[in-house]
Amino acid sequence: MLAGADPMLRTLAEAGARVRRDRVQVGDALERAVAHAHQADRPRAVVAAGPDSRLLRAVLEPWCPVPFVAWPMPGLPGWVGSLDLVVVLAPDGSDHGSALAVTEALRRGAQVVVAAPEKSLVTEHAEGRWCHLLPIVTGDQSAAAVVMLEFLDRVDLGPRTDVEDVAGALDHVATVCSPHQDLSVNPAKLLAIALADRTPVVWGGTVLAARAARRVAESLRRATGVSAIAGDAEHLLPVLESAPLQDLFDDPLESDSASLPPVLVVLDDGSDEPVVAEQRDRLVRAAGERRVRVETLTCDPGATSELARYASLLLQGRYAAAYLQIGLTGE
Repeated sequence: MLAGADPMLRTLAEAGARVRRDRVQVGDALERAVAHAHQADRPRAVVAAGPDSRLLRAVLEPWCPVPFVAWPMPGLPGWVGSLDLVVVLAPDGSDHGSALAVTEALRRGAQVVVAAPEKSLVTEHAEGRWCHLLPIVTGDQSAAAVVMLEFLDRVDLGPRTDVEDVAGALDHVATVCSPHQDLSVNPAKLLAIALADRTPVVWGGTVLAARAARRVAESLRRATGVSAIAGDAEHLLPVLESAPLQDLFDDPLESDSASLPPVLVVLDDGSDEPVVAEQRDRLVRAAGERRVRVETLTCDPGATSELARYASLLLQGRYAAAYLQIGLTGE
């Protein structure tokens, strides 16, 4: 069974290698883009365009010293002009909306930095004096984001981004969640078993953990074809409080899956913010009152940056989705 799933599991295991590969690939282009940015004035605003812009928003909004806007729709906001910086993540380079955003940004005279494959639809539009291409090759969204975030870090528009920190966190997850790791010490396998026949309710307290929760829920939906919910605490509390209350003596094997309570999945990135702790306590308390099982994913203890902790939680969730898919479908 695992042999048939080898391509899927291998793709997950190589996440750290893809981050390193893209960083090496863009080395010279990144240096040129950074040098050019230091020669220019600080932009009035930063606009992240394209469908992958929300990840940049989750990282940058608390840090960026100038106004920051994520624009996942085609084109650009009407006010963008020559005083602004437009950054675009296009991991596979085929998104027409991203290509339109690049064209529009250059037409308006904005500074543009694009992370995309060298020969792609997006890069065909990424030509001009004010445009810099970071030629990624892996097609991995997280790897493209790390490259772009390092650029923004080095031009003082974003938080510190350590490529090796992120790649190391991904390598750690690949080790602990490996198919060769026993069930008793494999957090992804344990989570997959807990979620069998249950509806996952996924929560992360910080901005990046919440982003990871949404992405993990997407992976679980894709793996199982059934519902998986992610959201803020106030949106998830009614779901937990209305969960069917099972009798302790009910036989779970004879219960209809629709009558089974959900499972609360907490993505813990180690935040010590009081508001995060308070929300987590409310969710766990509500789960306990309805006898809802609580599963917690924790990030790599060696991860020092928020981005590395995000990457660690997301990859663990994707491993769990992969094992769940293998268990339910055999492939």
